[in-house]
Formats: sequence, structure tokens, C-alpha cells
Amino acid sequence: MSNNHPSREECLALLKNYGTPEHVIRHCIKVTDTALKIGQALNDKGCALDLDLIRGAGLIHDIARVEDKHWEVGAKIASELGYQKEAEIIRIHMFYNCNPNETEINETDVICLSDRMVKEDHYVGLDKRMQYILDKFKGNQEAVERISERIKDNKAMIRRIEKRIGTSIDSLISK
Repeated sequence: MSNNHPSREECLALLKNYGTPEHVIRHCIKVTDTALKIGQALNDKGCALDLDLIRGAGLIHDIARVEDKHWEVGAKIASELGYQKEAEIIRIHMFYNCNPNETEINETDVICLSDRMVKEDHYVGLDKRMQYILDKFKGNQEAVERISERIKDNKAMIRRIEKRIGTSIDSLISK
């Protein structure tokens, strides 16, 4: 398995080459910027997150957003390009359940959490972004319950991160 990660420039070229719409590219950039700020803050407090992996996976996590099951198509693209770790994150990003009880915070936690705090190309925080998602599934009680459980886990993860970095994620992102 390769530890090779695509550069920012390579990721942006890939997004263009695969026809990712501009608004999705802007979303990927904002998710990545958010994830890198969180990742750097965690590293400053003793974590050992791979910021190159966060950058690569964040930038191309929605490379195939216009496709059905875009997470599977995107993971296949990343894998075929030799970006195995990015492919793993892309494959699970839509349905990833962070475990706020795990000792370590990993790159997937940071990327998936960031994706759940960015609406379009704006950081809006978890509550606002998840309310938008819940509104999409009104009437589907099973989906609403599943999403609500995920929200609880994400809130617990945010509390863990904020305790570790000594500031709120909102404050960190607004810097």
C-alpha cells in the first residue's frame, strides 16, 4: 500500500479532469481547509495526524459527486490512481460513524466531521449542516433516527476535539 498522497495541485487537476462541478470543488476545498485547521490544532496538542492524507482525501472526497453511489465511484478512482488511503476514506465518508469513545482521533474522523460542518462552500457548524440534512429526510423516520444518532456521536467527537485543542472548533475556523 502506498503512502503517496496527491498534492493540492494534483487534486484540483483531478477534480477538473473528472468533471466535478465547480460548486462541488468549492465544497471540497472548504471541507479540506476546515479539516486541515482541525488537524493542525490537534497535532499542535500532540496528535500525529497525516495532514497530507487529510488534504488529499478532503480535496477529492466528492470527486464523483454527480454519480450514483459517488463514494464508491470516487474510491475506485482514487484507488486506481494509487491513493489507497484516500480511497478508504472516500469509500466510507458518507456513512462513517465516528466513535467518540476511541482513544485516538484519526484522519477519517477529522475529514468526515469537517464534511458534516460545511454546507456548500461555507463552514456553518454541525447543527446547521445536520438540520439541512434532517430536513431532506423529513417523513423518513428511520433515516431521521439514524442521522440523529450520528449527530450525537459527532457532537461528542467535537467536545473531545475542543477539550484537546483548548478552544471551540467555531473559534478555530473563524481565525
